Amino acid sequence: MHDDRRITEVRLDRFVRERITPAVYSRSVPLSLSSWDAPDEPVTVLEALRHDFVQQEHGAAWGKPWGTKWLRLRGDVPETWGTEPDTAVEIVVDLGFTTEVPGFQCEGIAWRPDGTIIKAISPRNQYIPLKLLGSGMSVDFYVEAAANPDVAQGWTFAAMPYGDKATAGTAPQYRLGAIAIAELNQSVWELQQDIWSLAGLMHELPTEQPRRHEILRALERMMDVMDPDNIAGTAAAGREVLAEVLSRPAYASAHQLVATGHAHIDSAWLWPVRETIRKCARTFSNVVALMDENPGFVFSCSSAQQLAWVKEYYPELFARIREKVKAGQFIPVGGMWVESDTNMPGGEAMARQFLEGKSFFLEEFGVECREAWLPDSFGYSAALPQIVKSAGSRWFLTQKISWNQINRMPHHTFIWEGIDGTRLFTHFPPVDSYNSELSARDLAHAERNYRDHGRGNTSLVPFGYGDGGGGPTREMLAAARRAADLEGSPRVRIGSAESFFTQAEEEYKAPPVWVGEMYLELHRGTYTSQAQTKRGNRRSEHLLREAELWCATAAIRSGGSFTYPAAELKRLWRLVLMQQFHDILPGSSIAWVHQDAERNYAAIGGGLEGIISQAAASILGAGQREFLLNAAPHARHGVPALAAGEPVVAIQPVEATEAAGGYVLDNGIIRAVLDADGLITSLTDYASGREAIAPGQRGNLLELYRDTPNEWDAWDIDEFYRRNVTPLSEARSIRLVRDSGTAVVVVERLAGSSNITQRIALEAGGSSLTITTAVDWQEREKLLKLGFALDVRADRSASETQFGHVFRPTHVNTSWEAAKFEICAHRWIHVAEPGYGVAVSNSSTYGHDVTRSIREDDGGTTTTVRLSLLRAPKFPDPAADRGHHELTVTIRPGAGIAEAVEEGYRTNLAPRVVRGAAPVAPLFSVDNPALVIEAVKLAEDGSGDAIVRLYESWGQRSAGVLSANFPVKGIQATDLLERPGEAPGVAAGEDGTVELSLRPFQLVTLRFRR
Repeated sequence: MHDDRRITEVRLDRFVRERITPAVYSRSVPLSLSSWDAPDEPVTVLEALRHDFVQQEHGAAWGKPWGTKWLRLRGDVPETWGTEPDTAVEIVVDLGFTTEVPGFQCEGIAWRPDGTIIKAISPRNQYIPLKLLGSGMSVDFYVEAAANPDVAQGWTFAAMPYGDKATAGTAPQYRLGAIAIAELNQSVWELQQDIWSLAGLMHELPTEQPRRHEILRALERMMDVMDPDNIAGTAAAGREVLAEVLSRPAYASAHQLVATGHAHIDSAWLWPVRETIRKCARTFSNVVALMDENPGFVFSCSSAQQLAWVKEYYPELFARIREKVKAGQFIPVGGMWVESDTNMPGGEAMARQFLEGKSFFLEEFGVECREAWLPDSFGYSAALPQIVKSAGSRWFLTQKISWNQINRMPHHTFIWEGIDGTRLFTHFPPVDSYNSELSARDLAHAERNYRDHGRGNTSLVPFGYGDGGGGPTREMLAAARRAADLEGSPRVRIGSAESFFTQAEEEYKAPPVWVGEMYLELHRGTYTSQAQTKRGNRRSEHLLREAELWCATAAIRSGGSFTYPAAELKRLWRLVLMQQFHDILPGSSIAWVHQDAERNYAAIGGGLEGIISQAAASILGAGQREFLLNAAPHARHGVPALAAGEPVVAIQPVEATEAAGGYVLDNGIIRAVLDADGLITSLTDYASGREAIAPGQRGNLLELYRDTPNEWDAWDIDEFYRRNVTPLSEARSIRLVRDSGTAVVVVERLAGSSNITQRIALEAGGSSLTITTAVDWQEREKLLKLGFALDVRADRSASETQFGHVFRPTHVNTSWEAAKFEICAHRWIHVAEPGYGVAVSNSSTYGHDVTRSIREDDGGTTTTVRLSLLRAPKFPDPAADRGHHELTVTIRPGAGIAEAVEEGYRTNLAPRVVRGAAPVAPLFSVDNPALVIEAVKLAEDGSGDAIVRLYESWGQRSAGVLSANFPVKGIQATDLLERPGEAPGVAAGEDGTVELSLRPFQLVTLRFRR
């Protein structure tokens, strides 16, 4: 007997394509159209409806890139439509969708004439039920159609002009498709869903399994009993044939999937933030409409910023969302302001992501998120477990590690241990997607892929179209119903993330432990791309530190004459946090996004400088004495930390002498020798007497690499970049200048078509050499690195991360180590052997690499630290990074971790000299420099209480006393949301002091009641 399975499958495909699908809407009549084109940026619905609409032809071309067309749709429903059982009237709107993928092309939202939202229009979600338009059989409503261009261009990664309005052109992108009143046959639609689920399951089952053949024959019989000329009339018979195979229950041992509705909306990416706001409205209106029809449907929404936008721009929709939150269907998750990058934001910024996000959800909905939710960020900092727990949360979810190039994570449910020992119950959904359609393929993959069988049996699957928004569809909910208890499939239940985590914790009592960062073995270029965005972030973080410190100082010291600008500081913090989204700060968005970001950073900087000036004037008083405002957590130039005082000038000047065409710089603390090309041939500190530069090698070596990733241009640096390098060892000129007692060697170089000017400076009393590199960057697909070849046998490097540092091996013994050929560090990186080390700090650079080699001449080890300064990817912004950049790097010989920490703050908190009448003592002081005060601010609740956040920075047990230098009524340890909590090793005294005995990297937040 011949095998006719393939024949049946081909027959089924054609039967669905040519018979079933066309019969879902058995008859239709076109609507009459009129339109109005917004001249530039989008307008509100009320403004649009005030304009005159002109007749619009069906099938017409429309939509310049990023333009908006408003359509008015009118018509009457034929009298007999929707009156038969299993029928309903819907309006179908095809805006000219070019693919079936929503979120990356044109999309729209339907509005009632009274200005209320109906739902969105997108591929695979083109329908509007007549009942949503109100009573009666007349149709009259509007569609706001957005001509968002297809920036992805089929993921060819080709340079394209659409990411910038200035280059996008005006040619129409789309052509209107069918826009009509249609009659939906519910039985045909349900049959379509039956077939989709069963055929999908059949293809996932092994060929030899009887269940596969059973489904095949049932589908065959279904086609036999149906009349191809009367699909609507025989759909019920077809469904009856399939009912038996659909009713077979799942195996007792079947994997269980908790499916939660989801729409991963990137807050900016291949579209600007202004379009994300509309994407949120489209997606959430769809979700709310689905909830009205499906009371058991649950949707997880992760970004407070996106809901804040909806509250501001779509208040009526926000009110509906509030009701669904109360009903337990629309569920805030994650507790962050945005789904941020976690590699590059500073410690206080990560704390504020949770403070602002969780506070918003509590204030607006009375909901506290207990899980951190970051499915798509590009790797996960080892500091996150402590930050998440300190925010009052207990679980963590991610998906992105499934993208690893080389190594596979060994578990899907596990305990994640951070740098301070904090542990977090973590899940990594084995479905390997945060945009599941709940297809049989997705469900089967989740079950097969799950790595903890025998210990646990439950995983989570986020379902719904995402990235560009869209969310779940009625078809996905139909798939979930069919897979709830179906033989051959995992069991699926709709539920919340919290319900999943509670169940998983209960069934998996002793999960394995993963220690340290979850490094993504992909997207390593995101530590470097769009350098101006990264510089803006770093600068904004430190300006916010200064502003809060001096405003808190002024508010407490002024006796009430200075008002703490809480609302403005919150607004600026939230703007900075928004731009830490995982496609903005990483530099992986279109040009428009980064242009907006740079404008925002300029405004943030201007606003904070004004706030700092006002606070400084309040605390110093009117006068002409010069004071140094020292916002750093360490003394500087004789001024205590967090205080204002007159700086002490170093006594010993810098000696600068010419030697062999180069220069020797010496301030009695360190000595640097520069050759005729401005390269460092010797760097010694007098305390140790050690030479930092490896014999015969050099520091301050710029290198230009070919940078042509295999796929994701702005995202990736692939390991083979190292095979094509041009050392920029030759100087065009070198000269010595003086700058207020600082000796500066100015070196000019050329990198391809890019002019580079370096200022190598040694200041009196300084312990490090400062190198400021100014570049007019005009390269394409190149990577610029700055390297230091050090005479240090370091088997690991230390990189600053949030509230501490993380160690990474410098060797490549295993594939896990080899994969980390590009790493992220915040303000500093440190390499050492026992008794000696070198610290390299930076002002705005995150990408680094550290390599080691054995020298043939003396058998010694050279450890080379390189900083990735600039890239020039072609997608999604073909002009990425071109233009002027200025980046500062310091190198400090003879440095331990303590000195590295201090150097990082010194490089990023520039001395601020102001005039006034009298010095100002610090609000807080701590007697152990290992205990670093990261933030001083007033409490969020407006009480005027002072909040101090500090951490142990050296990676060792450290004790000390924190003192408040103002009257306090009491001291309370709190969580990041400033709620009372417990802090091990913290003992508050009666006199405004706190005795601290902290474990390595422990984070502590304290409230001082005034």
